[in-house]
Amino acid sequence: MVVEPSRKIIHVDMDAFFASVEQRDNPALRGQPVAVGHAGARGVVAAASYEAREYGVKSALPSVTAQRRCPNLIFVPPRFEVYQQVSRQIHAVFSRYTTVIQPLSLDEAYLDVTDNKVGLPTAWLTAKAIRADIFRETGLTASAGISYNKFLAKIASDHRKPNGQFAVTPDMGPAWVETLPVARFHGVGPVTAAKMKRLGIETGADLRAQSLDFLRRHFGSSAEWYYGIARARDTRSVNPNRVRKSSGSETTFDRDLTDESEIETGVLRMADDVWNWCERRRAFGRTVTVKIKYADFQQITRSRSQPTVVTVHDQLRQAAIDLVRSVFPLAKGIRLVGVTVSNFAEATAAELEQLPIFAAPAAA
Repeated sequence: MVVEPSRKIIHVDMDAFFASVEQRDNPALRGQPVAVGHAGARGVVAAASYEAREYGVKSALPSVTAQRRCPNLIFVPPRFEVYQQVSRQIHAVFSRYTTVIQPLSLDEAYLDVTDNKVGLPTAWLTAKAIRADIFRETGLTASAGISYNKFLAKIASDHRKPNGQFAVTPDMGPAWVETLPVARFHGVGPVTAAKMKRLGIETGADLRAQSLDFLRRHFGSSAEWYYGIARARDTRSVNPNRVRKSSGSETTFDRDLTDESEIETGVLRMADDVWNWCERRRAFGRTVTVKIKYADFQQITRSRSQPTVVTVHDQLRQAAIDLVRSVFPLAKGIRLVGVTVSNFAEATAAELEQLPIFAAPAAA
């Protein structure tokens, strides 16, 4: 049997990132329950400070529910340009220590520090140095999980939050996993956790006790993943070249809309948001999808794949409009619309020439 060499992987996760940035920039918010988002009837919490989390306020919670749980909750509108700028600072810190970085979002990433660039002898010391640099340069705290695979590192980063770190060594990994609730496992969402509970699986030990055949019968293609993580196994490498598969934007309206022109305006606004991302990243896709959620929460999607990548703004707008018009006339109001571009591909030189950022300057 070939034994893979042990890797040193760190999962860095900023602490309440959006809310912490707001508290950093506005001293009056420090120590207060803060929610990043909008307080309207259709608002949703994008992020919550630790003071707000004590009341059960968390991301994706409807704003009215959050206010009910925490009457003193302070809502702050998001400033994504600021969060992106801070994220660039954080990722610049990562790059000092390793070239093998897999960003997961603005505020978290996997780092493979098996061969770190500064010569620190352990991943523990490397994580401490990274967190210290982040705090010194941004005024924000980060937590870190250190282990020999990505699965364990991600779980470990939550273990000493906020502003802490935790290591899971090879000799403790399998036994540690057995003590944890499966609901904490990456890849086990709320629906799967509920299904596992119905099957008598609530801890890592319960999951490990199941045969692979049993897991295949109940969880299909995910069975091998669950079988492996129950034994603290994860062979995935930190992938710095992970390709993003889609880009999307959605909005929940202040009221249910039945007017077709208002709905189209909302769809065009989401298409413009997506286009701005595609143009900035020079990433273009062939498939356009419109997501619709009705007033009764029924959700549908409409998609269309183009013969070539969408490299023209108006082409994306027209595709989105055509898709939303396919559900007209409406039988009920719409509360949410979203637009996504996926099926990314390399644009040809001819296609890229149509983009303003690549166009040759006009003759004087």
